[in-house]
Amino acid sequence: MNKTNILRYLYADRLKKIDLYSRNGEEIQRQQLSYLLAKAKRTEIGRQYEFNSIKNYSAFTSRIPVIDYEGLKPYVKRMHQGEQNLIWPGRIKWYAKSSGTTNDKSKFIPVSKEALKECHYRGGQDCVAIYLRNNPDSRFLSGKGLILGGSHKVSSISRYADCGDLSAVLIQNINPLINFIRTPSKKIALMSEWESKLESIANATIHAHVTNLSGVPSWFLVLIKLILQKTGKQYLSEVWPDLEVFFHGGISFDPYREQYKELIPTEKMHYVETYNASEGFFAVQNDFTDPAMLLMIDLGIFYEFIPLEDINKPSPRIYPLWETEPDRHYALVITTNSGLWRYNTGDTVKVTSINPLKIIIAGRTKFFINAFGEELMVDNAEKGIARASAETGATVINYTAAPIYMSGKTKGRHQWLIEFEKMPKSLDSFAESLDRNLQMLNSDYEAKRYKDIALGRLEVIPARKDIFNEWLRERGKLGGQHKIPRLNNNRNFIEEMLSLNQNKI
Repeated sequence: MNKTNILRYLYADRLKKIDLYSRNGEEIQRQQLSYLLAKAKRTEIGRQYEFNSIKNYSAFTSRIPVIDYEGLKPYVKRMHQGEQNLIWPGRIKWYAKSSGTTNDKSKFIPVSKEALKECHYRGGQDCVAIYLRNNPDSRFLSGKGLILGGSHKVSSISRYADCGDLSAVLIQNINPLINFIRTPSKKIALMSEWESKLESIANATIHAHVTNLSGVPSWFLVLIKLILQKTGKQYLSEVWPDLEVFFHGGISFDPYREQYKELIPTEKMHYVETYNASEGFFAVQNDFTDPAMLLMIDLGIFYEFIPLEDINKPSPRIYPLWETEPDRHYALVITTNSGLWRYNTGDTVKVTSINPLKIIIAGRTKFFINAFGEELMVDNAEKGIARASAETGATVINYTAAPIYMSGKTKGRHQWLIEFEKMPKSLDSFAESLDRNLQMLNSDYEAKRYKDIALGRLEVIPARKDIFNEWLRERGKLGGQHKIPRLNNNRNFIEEMLSLNQNKI
């Protein structure tokens, strides 16, 4: 008997509700907003903005300002000291610790009981439900899921509040029954020292019956190679012959896709992108043939979108889901069941379709290059790297890029620091290919590159082995959900990495 069919039966009603996204998106989102306002009307923020008298979206937008973490932080500090009913009813005990802003080493994102149950965990179940619909031959429940989480262990902020990275918070609060279908043990999963953790995970899972993986692609590659080294196998499918799906997120999968195909050379392997942030579970890929992700619009989150060109304006245009347009880039603003009210996530997305609304993660509002009007986004960079790698036979592990500004008679250009696992035969050919593909992917970049008038051809500097991990380690951010800043308008990060790159091991 295929036990996975039990899940198909249990998820049937949920899938019917997800299918309603196509024709009832506006109604569903209006209901989410009404629910959130009603739930929080007696909180401090609810009384301040008179939530009880907000009857429509227009009143909501005119009364409540858009904020970022700096606007949220005063409430977070008060909640850490035990204050209740500030932005969401009751006391919020859990906080997802993530990379900080300019003024803070870390952000502490509130995670309410409702967000855990109705958003993050339900979002995870929706991933499985949608995957099983797309793969009728799945035997998902015949083995266990290997989840590679972050490296921030659960710790106490105060007597009233605990924190960890999102994966640690989710593992700490998960239904104990789930531990029967996941690996490694909770003790190993919550280890904080990254290199010891990888070693323990590898030892604990080599002989497990693993059918599915969940985690960040770059870090999972490190674990996979360690497992292959320990087992003496060439392919991961030799270690786990029933492996069938990798739920991945956190960074683009494009630069790593070919490496995974080489390490898991089986037609039954599937890859599903997810968008699960500290602030909430946002989206999941619902079609193996379409890289865009379905925005999950009934998990206690109300979505708004700021056009990319308006991000830095004092009074930007802001649209609800039902007023977005396809093929446009937006900054993502959310109102959630953790008490984030019109919170600018800092993420940018490209809307690819409306009914239902589907998105591609484009990058961060702070992580792009626009030194010469080229507006190069992370999604352009990821696709360009993937195409250049395919054309030149290279394999890229990690990279970052920043502009070199004009000086004297020298034209401005982009400088890329790239760690290759497999070097291209010609570094110059790789640079040429990357430059050409970026022009094909981005018309603004193409215009600035025209006859080298405004922007010279990009420069590629090969990075020595593990340089990016060293940079993360120096900042106490090695492993898990920490990411290399791919693109930056200034040279702060790349100069630090170039300095490390000159050091010999």
